[in-house]
Amino acid sequence: MDFRDDVDLDASQVEEGGGGFPGGGLAIGGGVIGVVALVVALVLGVNPADLLSGGGSSSGGSTGARPASDLTAQCKKGSDADQSDKCRVVGVVNSVQRYWRDAFAERGKQPYRNARTVLFTNAVTTGCGRASSAVGPFYCPADSRVYLDLGFFTELESRFGAKGGPFAQAYVIGHEYGHHVQNLLGTTRRAGGDSQGADSASVRLELQADCYAGVWAKNAVDTGFYESPFTKTDIQEALDAAAAVGDDRIQERTQGRVDPEGWTHGSSRQRVKWFTTGYTTGSPARCDTFSGAV
Repeated sequence: MDFRDDVDLDASQVEEGGGGFPGGGLAIGGGVIGVVALVVALVLGVNPADLLSGGGSSSGGSTGARPASDLTAQCKKGSDADQSDKCRVVGVVNSVQRYWRDAFAERGKQPYRNARTVLFTNAVTTGCGRASSAVGPFYCPADSRVYLDLGFFTELESRFGAKGGPFAQAYVIGHEYGHHVQNLLGTTRRAGGDSQGADSASVRLELQADCYAGVWAKNAVDTGFYESPFTKTDIQEALDAAAAVGDDRIQERTQGRVDPEGWTHGSSRQRVKWFTTGYTTGSPARCDTFSGAV
């Protein structure tokens, strides 16, 4: 996935957050493998509140993020995104949001509103509470931000068997921005609090976010940030990452058995299926995970 060398990056869409250690009660919105932390916590007898704490306001809150001036100086052109992990995040975020801005305008929906990504280490304060990096990447609807500890991608490879690679990172970011789209469209609110089980609203929201990530991938070259469409190798990195974070595979690795009643994100097969649906069709309209079986 090569960026166009001369394309301008907008580093204001990505912030660098602070570090620290959280404590308190549980509160979070969304996440690509937040279920990992919860499953591990329950199996090992850890209090889930130690992984992510409350205190966030539903109307937003301070993120503890520093101004993005450092990234603005570092990440100016697409060539920078090919050389730096942080600048690659900027480039992917820019492309994802360019796609959704145009998609909203084309379909006559309300204007798309940008969501910033916050890069942090160890822990960060969000509008949804204080979060540890143990919960993985997540989207907070209260402050419309995506939160990402870049160390997560090392964990994805070393602990969960994913092959990794730049497009695995892009898939994760595309998934989290799928949650932002759901928040803007009111899908998250309409889904309600059905948060667990193979047929739950939580699983359907997560699979739709996977589908939205695939839709962006199909249309990414049209956003002007990439030299050419993604290769089969790129897409395989995404499919491998999606499979690695399926509820069934995580449960098997952490507790030795599969329990669909405890699913929150969907099985490996389902996650691959819905990313593939988005990628092959390139249409958000084909991402209706709420009608019929998933």
